[in-house]
Amino acid sequence: MATPPRASARPPKRAPGTHLLIDLALQGGGSHGAFTWGVLDRLLDDERLEISGISGTSAGAMNAVALAAGLMEGGRVGAQACLARFWKSVAESSSFHHLETGPLGALFGTQNPWLQAAMAPWQTAAKYVGGQFSPYQFNPLNLNPLRKILEDTVNFEHVRACHRTQLFIAATHVATGELHVFRQDELTADMVLASACMPLLFQAVMVKGEAYWDGGYAGNPTLMPLISETPADDLMLVQINPDRRDRIPTQASDILDRASEVTFNASLLKELRTIGLIKELLNDAGRPDTSFQRPLFRRVDDLRLHKISAEAELSPFGASSKTETGWSFLSQLHGIGRRAADDWLHEHGKHLGQRSTYALPEVYTG
Repeated sequence: MATPPRASARPPKRAPGTHLLIDLALQGGGSHGAFTWGVLDRLLDDERLEISGISGTSAGAMNAVALAAGLMEGGRVGAQACLARFWKSVAESSSFHHLETGPLGALFGTQNPWLQAAMAPWQTAAKYVGGQFSPYQFNPLNLNPLRKILEDTVNFEHVRACHRTQLFIAATHVATGELHVFRQDELTADMVLASACMPLLFQAVMVKGEAYWDGGYAGNPTLMPLISETPADDLMLVQINPDRRDRIPTQASDILDRASEVTFNASLLKELRTIGLIKELLNDAGRPDTSFQRPLFRRVDDLRLHKISAEAELSPFGASSKTETGWSFLSQLHGIGRRAADDWLHEHGKHLGQRSTYALPEVYTG
């Protein structure tokens, strides 16, 4: 059930002006998506930048719809407010929110080892239940707190009507295992929940009679819709999952965490290598005097890639912390994201519209 490319739907390029058009590719990663919130918060401060399109998966999808709804409600400031409202609601839905913000949290601080020790058995028990039973057993009513958060904080009528950017939301079609991209004019809360549906935590999300799981299995995030359907030549990847961990995991939980990271990076790595291969072939062939026979080849040839990440800061948290939703943790991630984006803009912002600042992975790894 793969989504066919729509190269013909790509809008014409905008005449040169004061704005720099960029596309954003937002990776999923549970609560680590608050890092992406921080990145977006900083990018929205920069009035030179205009976000032409956003491809989002899982938490990246939620950031994308919050940003689009906010743009319609109040421009850049409205987008920042909607993103903050969404993540604040995520924290408030946590089972440990009142403990964190109550007298114990105020007295000891949320990072105090005594408070963390008090919370640890309950968090461990919750993870055990999720690992031993399917969501069809431990959650037969299919309750998902993210649904209420999305419906309370994101106006999907504004998302669908947003003319300030284009959205592409990735999900995995359960029956075929193929990537499916939900587009902006059809987006609903169900489609975003489908993009974020971890199959051991939530029942598959049904959309138009079809079952979907987390988009990270098939596209985390997918890049081709941005390349073929938006007018921007600069594509910014906001990456959450680390490419590399030097320490070999030996504990069962660490092995599972790393296996999860590898799985959710695999589709992105494959797509980046495909783009790299096309670029190599085009470079070897030389740019033709006339336009490319296939519009996608011209788009890939023009593409400039960039990446914002913070592996050194995010790696210590580990994959298992992606279910942690305390406000102090989310705020910490937001701060890391803002600083990462600020550092990137100071170091590489001058290259936007000029050249790539991210080197594609090698096509062959033999």
